[in-house]
Amino acid sequence: MKRLIFVVFVFCGINCFAQKHTPLPHGMVFGNKPNDIAPVPATKIEALMGKKIRQSTAVVGKIITVTKEQGGWFEIDAGNGKMIAAHFKNYNIKLPEAIEGRTVIVEGVAQRILTADDLQHFAGDTVTGTKQHHEKVNPKARLTFEVWGLVVDK
Repeated sequence: MKRLIFVVFVFCGINCFAQKHTPLPHGMVFGNKPNDIAPVPATKIEALMGKKIRQSTAVVGKIITVTKEQGGWFEIDAGNGKMIAAHFKNYNIKLPEAIEGRTVIVEGVAQRILTADDLQHFAGDTVTGTKQHHEKVNPKARLTFEVWGLVVDK
């Protein structure tokens, strides 16, 4: 009887230890390995882009949350309460939730989100008053990032 209890205890203990997540090692790559482009801090990417709509670049930043594991949807801290919504170009990438809070180097295309109120006078929308288009834009989410490759830095 003592042996049976001991065996059950050992198997339960092994099962409990097997469910812990292993930490992601430094240098782990998801997607393509980023090239030797000098990465820009995520806090300075908007200043680097200037008035450009799209910019191919590498960014260093801290992952705030993984919103969807399949397809690698996540958010990067861009400083001052802002964030960059990012996702992998290749949908087959599965990004683990254990990467939250880690500093990563991401290579891809940064893109500004265009709102309906931007440059509407060029499209002939010159209506004023109650018919004027009012778009409520989240000022904290102004950039998106299509990721080609990601490497865990810290």
